[in-house]
Amino acid sequence: MSLIENPTRNLFFTGKGGVGKTSMACATAVQLAEDGFRVLLVSTDPASNLHDVLATEITNEPSLINGVPNLHAMNIDPAESARQYRERMVGPYRGVLPDAAVASMEEQFSGSCTLEIAAFDEFSRLLGDDSATSQYDHVIFDTAPTGHTLRLLTLPSAWSGFMETNTTGTSCLGPLAGLQSQQQLYQQSVAALSNAEKTTLLLVTRPEASALREAARTSKELQQLGVQNQRLVINGVFSAKTGDDEFAAAMELRCSQALKSIPDEIASLPRTYVPLLPAGLMGAEALKQVGKSDAVGRFTPCDDSVLQLNVGLSGLIDEMAISGNGVVMTMGKGGVGKTTVAAAIAFALAERGHEVLLSTTDPAAHLAATMEDDNLSNLKVSRIDPVQETRDYTAEVMATVGADLDDQGRALLEEDLRSPCTEEIAVFRAFARAVVDGSDRFVVLDTAPTGHTILLLDSALAY
Repeated sequence: MSLIENPTRNLFFTGKGGVGKTSMACATAVQLAEDGFRVLLVSTDPASNLHDVLATEITNEPSLINGVPNLHAMNIDPAESARQYRERMVGPYRGVLPDAAVASMEEQFSGSCTLEIAAFDEFSRLLGDDSATSQYDHVIFDTAPTGHTLRLLTLPSAWSGFMETNTTGTSCLGPLAGLQSQQQLYQQSVAALSNAEKTTLLLVTRPEASALREAARTSKELQQLGVQNQRLVINGVFSAKTGDDEFAAAMELRCSQALKSIPDEIASLPRTYVPLLPAGLMGAEALKQVGKSDAVGRFTPCDDSVLQLNVGLSGLIDEMAISGNGVVMTMGKGGVGKTTVAAAIAFALAERGHEVLLSTTDPAAHLAATMEDDNLSNLKVSRIDPVQETRDYTAEVMATVGADLDDQGRALLEEDLRSPCTEEIAVFRAFARAVVDGSDRFVVLDTAPTGHTILLLDSALAY
């Protein structure tokens, strides 16, 4: 029996970084395959580590997983998807159009917008085209941390809506021919996402206040997108075996208090509880035990003693403070503590008397909760809000570029600015402004999990 009871054909695992999305997705995939179902596991995370958890080399094509005959897995590789997408769009014109025209087309498809739409193109094919996955009984999506996932899931509606109202056949990607040929597929993807009989959204969280708040926020936003069939997977529930260990007792108390104060938005969702295990979940044999009532007893804890380390950030911050200004970026895999470290560095620099701006490029944005009780006059906390940045960017373009256009020209410009790619450009501009601010003070940027951050930095090079 699998971790998730009565699973639908499509399963989406999402949540805050570090809560165990990949482990839960892999465990569900392995267990369904063990039950005799044919399963395809897909990672949409730019920083995917499926190969580590499943102990199998995984590419952007379905690969059979070692030791699990019915399970295939693949990564949606944005760079490879973009290369294939560009070739589909440009290839037919090689040798037909002049070289200069082909070079111009290649330039149009060289930006980071193409990365996003190409990865989305592959995602939509797997979700909306039943023939693409007809050989499988279940398709499981292991997604990037929440903010990036929300953006991915809004794309079917955004691109479908944009193409329905676009009258010119152009966008920030150049000619829309490549997208319009996919319009039916995008509409099928929207339908599949909102079909409760076909798709379940599994909100993975931990018994911690911040993770539960993130799950509640995600649940609300996804419901607004029409994704109503949701389930809560609470991973890492801890129970102390005895009352003699003060640390264990404190962990159990923290866990139970968080679950008692679960946000109203997700309190009524069906739940799956997964106990905290004393070992890493690597390989098919370990994943088969996840969620089983006797799983804890089947793992042997590591006996290695804890290294005695000289811990603390003080020495590092002293080195940073010497320059008097600059940009500090915290980045890494979801759940490793980027936000906590960024907040600690910013607070310490401010305590030393420096002017500090602490900001985030993370769509999930947990800084406000982390710093809510702190008040230093020389420490400012902000967030790059994609919605507001897009609104401001659009207004600026219309007031400058659009000022000298006639009514038809302004209408065309407004239409182009409704493209989902406008948001990426607007966020990149805000990111660039924050970096420039580091010339006369310290700017500490709490970034999104690694894959999304790399795409953002790639935007700087592309633009």
